[in-house]
Amino acid sequence: MTARLSPREILEKLVGFPTVSRDTNLPLIAWVAAYLSSHGIDSHQHPKPGEPDTKAALFAHVGPRQAGGVVLSGHTDVVPVDGQTWSSDPFTLTERDGRLYGRGSTDMKGFDALAIWAMVEAHHRGLSTPLQLALSYDEELGCMGGKDLAEAMVASDMPRARSVIVGEPTMLKAVTGHKGGVNLWVHVHGVEVHSSILHTGVSAVMWGAKLIEWCNRVNARNAAQVPGPVAKLFEPPYTNVHVGQISGGTAHNITARDCAFGVGFRVVPGEDADAWAQMFRDEAARLTLEMQAVCPEAWVEITPMFELPPLMPVQHNAAEALVRQLTGDNGALQVSYGTEASHFQAAGYDAVVCGPSDIAIAHKPDEYIEIAQIDAGQRFMERLLAHLA
Repeated sequence: MTARLSPREILEKLVGFPTVSRDTNLPLIAWVAAYLSSHGIDSHQHPKPGEPDTKAALFAHVGPRQAGGVVLSGHTDVVPVDGQTWSSDPFTLTERDGRLYGRGSTDMKGFDALAIWAMVEAHHRGLSTPLQLALSYDEELGCMGGKDLAEAMVASDMPRARSVIVGEPTMLKAVTGHKGGVNLWVHVHGVEVHSSILHTGVSAVMWGAKLIEWCNRVNARNAAQVPGPVAKLFEPPYTNVHVGQISGGTAHNITARDCAFGVGFRVVPGEDADAWAQMFRDEAARLTLEMQAVCPEAWVEITPMFELPPLMPVQHNAAEALVRQLTGDNGALQVSYGTEASHFQAAGYDAVVCGPSDIAIAHKPDEYIEIAQIDAGQRFMERLLAHLA
């Protein structure tokens, strides 16, 4: 009989797969599928549209073939380690001082390991209410894989679950709302001339800076407003816009031909993300006219990257009620980061975010999860299995 691995042993396997978002996750998915199969659990792999040979999601079902079960949802991709200084190999799980170090240990392979463990335990123990597993790709690129996964599960012949627990790190507290998001990629096309005759060309960098300054003005204006009842649940209590990467120019004494940067809005639930994106496009169109008055070939190109709906706090949320029953947590908690929970909510599931460890540890060099949090997560899963049995 195939051995039943502990959550820590499964986590060691998962961390060993370097599933940085720019790379493949297929070896990890293949391992999970094989491990589940070795315990008699069938799973379905959903290849990424357009990249079937690079990435895939996985979902599986344990228990009676009936609707109304619970989904444990996690993502398999991790952020890069490039430029970070680690004390040990980031893709080898390493114990030090009560902590397990490794890329993704907190975000979010720790929860993935617990979910896989729970699926195998559920299969062997038996359930009266189904348990399902959902593992996605490209979460770190804007939760793009979560939408594909939720739609694939709804379209499949797998019985429709009611509740989804998305295991992002929350210290096992129930998060019932988060901001939405819309990200755009901006390419400012300028015209090169010698910088001594700057006025005859268009510096893509300098005109791009005007768009970025528009973002600063929007943040200042939104921060100065009195937050509404929903906005004040979040920190910061308003929609904000951020530019985190920029590149452009070829030399100090040449006006820049190109400038490229990403723009991201984190949108308070109830506000229209498309409307915020359109406001940015309108400003880019206004600046384009000014640029073209100097050089007609100059322009601003905007490409949509992704859009994430907000997770709306709602009444009568079965997933929230279940997590509160299992944890005893009755606090009100909303966050400004995004998760795949909103894609599941949009697909008609009740959704809540709850997982071990702290989001503040994620993405950093020497990322770790406390062994105590793995143990607490296992106790959470034990209570869930008892509830479903």
